Order: sequence, then C-alpha cells, then structure tokens
Amino acid sequence: MMRWIKSLRAIPIANSGSVARDHLANERTFLAWSRTGLGFIALGVAIKRFDAMEASPPLLEGQQSRRAPIVLVGLGSGCLLHGTFRYLSILRLLQQGLFRPNIAGVALVVLTSMGLAAGGTSMVMVNSEKT
Repeated sequence: MMRWIKSLRAIPIANSGSVARDHLANERTFLAWSRTGLGFIALGVAIKRFDAMEASPPLLEGQQSRRAPIVLVGLGSGCLLHGTFRYLSILRLLQQGLFRPNIAGVALVVLTSMGLAAGGTSMVMVNSEKT
C-alpha cells in the first residue's frame, strides 16, 4: 500500500524555461475537463430528479425523459475519462520535452455541442407541437 502511495508522488523537475508553466497549464486543462464532465453529470441527475417529483409537470415526455439523463451522464463520464487520459499523456510528453495538440478533444467538444443543440432543438420542437 505504501509503495502505491509513493508512486503517486511527483518527481521534482528542474524549472528551466516554461516547464512549471506548462505543467500548471496541463493541470488547469484537466480541471476544466473535470468541471465540464461534472456539470453534464449534475444536469443529467437534476433532470432525472426533477422528473421524479410527482407535484411538478414532466420536464420531458416519454422516451426523452429516460434518454436525456443517460446521455448527459454518459457525456460527462466521457469528458472525465478524456480529461484524465489527456492529462496523463501530456504529463509524460512534457517530461520528454514534447507536446501533442488536442485535436480529438476539440472534435469531441464540437460534436457533443452540436449533438446537444440538435437534440435540444428537436425536443423543444416536439414539445411545442404537442401544446
């Protein structure tokens, strides 16, 4: 157990040039991915809890009320996983003096945003046609 805890300790790195700044930027990016993922998860849980309250009118109808929380929690979990893997891979690359641009992460955010926008728009249009 102690060996595992010791493996979590970072090895001191010489702070020449922008090494510290690069590592701190990597940590901030990880925290941003974590916040985004937790926000999606919290929204999914909130929608599920709001729909479970009997006194309130249903927020979404039919399959939408079951799909939306699952999709949001799944997206949030994906953001957390991507952020963690990205942080660890960039950490290794920075220690080697290298850097890899985040093309997959940017594509993930764009596709997720477009999917949420399209899904939200279709839900609003379906719900407005019923009323």
